[in-house]
Amino acid sequence: MSTEQPKPVEVPKVKEPKKGKEKKEQKVQEVVIPDRAAPIVSDFNTAQFGDLETVQSRYKTDRKWVEMSNLDESFADQMVWIRGRLHTVRAKGKLAFILIRRGFYSVQVTLQCESGSAEDVPREMIKFSGKIPSESIIDVYGKVVKANVAKASQSTVEIKAAKLFVVNASYPILPFQIEDASAPETESENKEAQSIRVGQDLRLDNRWVDLRTPANHAIFRMQSKIGQYFRQFFIDRDFVEIHSPKIIPGVSEGGTEVFRLDYFGVNACLAQSPQLYKQMAVVSDLFRVFEIGPVFRAENSNTPRHMCEFTGCDFEMEIKEGYWECTQMLGDLFVYIFDQLNQNCQAEMKAIQAQYPFEPLKYKREHLIINFKDAVAMLREAGATLSDFEDITTDHEKWLGRLVKAKYDVEFYIVDKYPLGARPFYTMPDFEDPRYTNSYDVFLRGQEITSGAQRVHEVELLKKRATECGLPLEGLAKYIESFKYGAIPHGGAGIGLERVVMLFLGLDNIRKTCMFPRTPSRCTP
Repeated sequence: MSTEQPKPVEVPKVKEPKKGKEKKEQKVQEVVIPDRAAPIVSDFNTAQFGDLETVQSRYKTDRKWVEMSNLDESFADQMVWIRGRLHTVRAKGKLAFILIRRGFYSVQVTLQCESGSAEDVPREMIKFSGKIPSESIIDVYGKVVKANVAKASQSTVEIKAAKLFVVNASYPILPFQIEDASAPETESENKEAQSIRVGQDLRLDNRWVDLRTPANHAIFRMQSKIGQYFRQFFIDRDFVEIHSPKIIPGVSEGGTEVFRLDYFGVNACLAQSPQLYKQMAVVSDLFRVFEIGPVFRAENSNTPRHMCEFTGCDFEMEIKEGYWECTQMLGDLFVYIFDQLNQNCQAEMKAIQAQYPFEPLKYKREHLIINFKDAVAMLREAGATLSDFEDITTDHEKWLGRLVKAKYDVEFYIVDKYPLGARPFYTMPDFEDPRYTNSYDVFLRGQEITSGAQRVHEVELLKKRATECGLPLEGLAKYIESFKYGAIPHGGAGIGLERVVMLFLGLDNIRKTCMFPRTPSRCTP
């Protein structure tokens, strides 16, 4: 490999700012200027510490970087380069201890001087390390040695630093401290811990900082994994991935809770789901399709489980005989995802457990399916009052979850055969009792994560159901027309990705599983 090394330059002396000017500058920028008269480094081969010149792709080297997650005793006595964020630093006298963080991994770096050891560094380097602001990006070159460091994720080793460079210094005053934002959320917190708890609004206003906590980092790695497993499951079963439009001429789910917009003089809205288009894809002889994409709901709901925009994981498939082919597919999908998470995400779950303790999800290979009538009966036996033909409320869903767990020892189950009035217009009625439907919902820990059904594929019945639901046929003209020329019987489901993450991990608020939540009261950052 060719290597272009930067030429060493003479380090200019850094002038201390005048006090009067500093105060004026602080007032304008509203930030405390750090007292860091750091040397500027252009050649890390000859320099031992300092602030690197801005990384502008100006040189290419053969340095070998080691991922922090891989550091263990097998690296003992090796010299390594690592990059991470300065989490904490304690520098006093002849010693300095730095905890470097990268994602939800961390390792301790030590510096010492005047000890007579070969690993000694200049005293000025100790002083330099003590003035690096938390959250700064730093590079460290040093020897890996065996150690016992309980506070670091890589607890069996530490690095004896030989070189220390600041790649990009953080402003010294953070919106909140990462350690405070990483504090465990438990009912037994003491008053001091409660007083420094970082509130949800402050977190979301500064989400780019909040996402750095080990638990948050792990949450979004797991969200990524769920998306990967969802996609892989359907690819392995010969499904075709599609990408449907999000600007559509009419509502796709029924009701009025849509974001409307002017589309070059024509009324349009943001898609409530890819529902109509994934059905069109199936009747176009793609037979089995899936999609991962944004979903928009103009619901003025400020609950811990609702958002105005979320990620939908949808599938639609040909049905040969009955809707149970879809429920079997759904059950197999979730068991596959749960198995993969438990097998491959132990490090992530450990990081999340440290801040948000949760019990592992209870599920079985054999899918538990409960008829809607039986679910209502279970609730009534427990003392609930509810109608035969109305949807189950959120409170009743959670109640049912507790009853199911007590009776069947599972937290993953399916309820089918919902009342006709509780489902969208395109849901196929039950042939034995048309007051009910060939529909189903999937539940985790007593909350719904998936809604699906066999779809109506007969044109006249589709028109009738749309009219009964108060939907104007003109907005559905092309959708209805797609069923006129021979439509394959089909069904499917729509899954909320953020809600799956939230409930698998036993979290209390869906905003914790959305990178930048959109709610009725929040449209930034």
